[in-house]
Amino acid sequence: MSEDTAAAIQPIRVVVVTGLSGAGKTTALKLLEDLGYEAVDNLPISLLRRLAAPDEDTSAAPRRALAIGVDSRTRGFQPGALTELVAELKLRSDLDVQLLYFDCDDEILLNRFTATRRRHPLAADRPVADGITAERRLMQSLQDDADVVLDTSDLALPEFRKVMAAQFALDALPGLSIMVISFSYKHGLPRVADLVFDVRFLRNPHYDDALRPQTGTEPAVAAYVAADPGYADFLQRLTAMISTLLPRYTEEGKRYLTIAIGCTGGKHRSVVVAEALTKHLRDAGQRVDIRHRDRNLASA
Repeated sequence: MSEDTAAAIQPIRVVVVTGLSGAGKTTALKLLEDLGYEAVDNLPISLLRRLAAPDEDTSAAPRRALAIGVDSRTRGFQPGALTELVAELKLRSDLDVQLLYFDCDDEILLNRFTATRRRHPLAADRPVADGITAERRLMQSLQDDADVVLDTSDLALPEFRKVMAAQFALDALPGLSIMVISFSYKHGLPRVADLVFDVRFLRNPHYDDALRPQTGTEPAVAAYVAADPGYADFLQRLTAMISTLLPRYTEEGKRYLTIAIGCTGGKHRSVVVAEALTKHLRDAGQRVDIRHRDRNLASA
């Protein structure tokens, strides 16, 4: 193979999928397969190196991107061994390797196991809660070393699909994909958030009887929030800071960024600011989606 040909070969993406049982690994592998990856689940660690090896006939990287599921069900599973192997594969110039870890709230995991009547792989003859606790302890080092950690506690399937596509699509455009989420602090922080901003200092339309039933996407509510004396300065500083951060995230290889904007009820102020931020980023040429997580919930 000539030097020009070798230089033209792009590294093959390899996503090693691991994490807590019930947190979404199986769904993720199916989504990665839909994106064009060759998906292999429950692969013994001893075979992972062989699967990612260059093709014997051409001495080139594997022809297809790989998504490899490895977790506590795997025969001979040892978190330290997986971490070492992933680190070894990352040294190869013909591969672009990422360790993807799935996390989830214990109570939600328990509900998922209860709904499906499945046994936990680490608690065949004990309560599911015991298995969840044991597995979380076992997997902690992998979560610490993961390139991407996704918490699926409040991630609906459509958003799950969107996050996976933004992070791992093989034909994705260069640069960041951005998700802006408005939310209610009463219902908790979005677990997928990278940046969180609290806008509860802005004047609250909830206390205006005419505006209370409306949401932040209505012009009257947006005008009310924008009339706050501190709104314009805050929005200018917010957009300037985020615009400064985006190139740095790109330089670090980050592919997907979630910005969360929160207020008390998630219906008025956070929605207004999220809409304004999204418009600013789109006008600047960024790829941005927006989600109003709690807009239609009862709020205060």
